[in-house]
Amino acid sequence: MSQQQIQPPKGMNDILPAETAAWQRLETLARDIFASYAYQEIRLPLVEHTGLFKRSIGEFTDVVSKEMYTFDDPSGDSLTLRPEATAGIVRAMISNGLLHNQTQRVWTAGPMFRHENTQRGRFRQFNQLDVEAFGYPGPDIDAEVILLSSRLLTQAGVKRLELNLNSLGTPASRRVYREKLVEYFTAHKSKLDADSLKRLDGNPLRILDSKNPELQDIIRNAPILTEHLDEESRTHFGGLCRHLDALGVKYVLNPRLVRGLDYYTHTVFEWVTTELGSQGAVCSGGRYDGLVEQLGGKPTPAIGWAAGQERIVDLVRVQNGEVPAPAPDVYFVIAGQRAEAEGLRIAETLRDQIPGLRIEMNCGGGSFKSQLKRSDKSGAAWALILGDSETEKRVAGLKSLRVEAPQVEVAWERLVDELGARLAQR
Repeated sequence: MSQQQIQPPKGMNDILPAETAAWQRLETLARDIFASYAYQEIRLPLVEHTGLFKRSIGEFTDVVSKEMYTFDDPSGDSLTLRPEATAGIVRAMISNGLLHNQTQRVWTAGPMFRHENTQRGRFRQFNQLDVEAFGYPGPDIDAEVILLSSRLLTQAGVKRLELNLNSLGTPASRRVYREKLVEYFTAHKSKLDADSLKRLDGNPLRILDSKNPELQDIIRNAPILTEHLDEESRTHFGGLCRHLDALGVKYVLNPRLVRGLDYYTHTVFEWVTTELGSQGAVCSGGRYDGLVEQLGGKPTPAIGWAAGQERIVDLVRVQNGEVPAPAPDVYFVIAGQRAEAEGLRIAETLRDQIPGLRIEMNCGGGSFKSQLKRSDKSGAAWALILGDSETEKRVAGLKSLRVEAPQVEVAWERLVDELGARLAQR
């Protein structure tokens, strides 16, 4: 009796070889664009002390109160699989002394973990691209990180996105607004759900982020934060809007955009779509000027964003079709013991001397006929054919698989030049 197959945990998905071309394209593009803005890569642990996220994200957020993967290690420390990247980057900046009289522009990429209700675009292990800038107080850096995100999404092939923009103001202006919000929601306390009642005492702004349809009328009539901004906040936000206007970046002012994490101040933004069902946010971020100090560093202005790789890849597929996996340039057909030994050597020489050449060796034997069928199925442009008779003459057959042309014999010492010339003509 066969054993039951083991499946991946719910919400944690395999990305198969046929799918990885789209991921590799996005990751290569992101790496190049980040470099063009002088952002440097930082790599972080997957696991951090649980207190990091409680202090940064906020105990009343859904992420901390419901969704984190937390466990005690054998020494008794409470550890958590990272649910997002910003807190870990801030911790790394502080613990490695990277913010002493310095500015930093950094990026990272990789898996995050949240125990969420899985659906399209929302998984329990998901991958993010993350950009952060430290030490820049003005709205110019806000504009830059938004422009960076716009360039990435546009060059990735994403279309029909809308940029939502808002300001959460300074902590001082938000305290005034918070009092008005508490007063308003307290008057409607009997209609609030359990999550909102808990947030009313902890962080009432998070009620504005509720997706409960029964609360939407109440939320719609709540006081608006932008009407209670202080002069500093209005000046900063006005400067950002002027930069975006001058650069032709279209945006929608959304006074209900508060983001789901407690550390945001001033600018918040989201790139959203209507083409992925209920999970409309593709890239989200904002400014968090108080977080470095909150985690033990010196006061440091900071801003960043995170983009969901699954959502970008899915949206590109929906809008532009599948990204095909790259085919080999050459399929090496080999038959005979001597040919097999020489073929492996020849293939290594070709890889050494022709940068970027992709060769798929036939391994596992098979007749010439069956190997030629495999070569055609591989999608390669050419088949390189080597049997014992070709080995005796130190030549290889070169057969075009995509264009009607006669097969030719090429001496081994001419293979690099011949294949290099053909690749250059493609």
